[in-house]
Amino acid sequence: MKNKELHNLKSAGFKTPDDYFDSVEEKIFSKLNTESVLDSVNTPGFKVPDNYFESLNERVLNKALSEEKPKVIPLFSKTNIIYVSSIAAAILLLFNLSIFDSKPTFDNLDIETVENYLEDESISTYEIAALFSDKQIDEDTFIDYNFNEDNIEEYLLNNVDIETLILD
Repeated sequence: MKNKELHNLKSAGFKTPDDYFDSVEEKIFSKLNTESVLDSVNTPGFKVPDNYFESLNERVLNKALSEEKPKVIPLFSKTNIIYVSSIAAAILLLFNLSIFDSKPTFDNLDIETVENYLEDESISTYEIAALFSDKQIDEDTFIDYNFNEDNIEEYLLNNVDIETLILD
């Protein structure tokens, strides 16, 4: 129900019998005055052994002082120590390996590896030229370099098809 409609209710919806609140006290007192089922019980049903409470202290002390040791589960068992030490050894081995020390340098690169990379990645000459600065590309370095005629001839024989040169 919505709160707007609460003021329109004429009845609460619950009904009590006629003269219920007038006679409720009399009914309660009559139930209290009558003999209940609990009064007719002579024994509670629980029985304490004879001299139980007199000998209780002695029995508790005897059990506490007895030589029987309770079962104790140690915190550091052999299996736990083995697990922890194996994990520590694995971590120590990981950090001692030279995996983290290997840094690639230009000294250990092969020329073939660089050539294959450039061929496979299809990098254009404009992209390669963008990597060089103006100081690195100087005409004088290329002009002043003296090529040996034997090296040029060997290069042309091994790498260039002579027929295509003749046709061009």
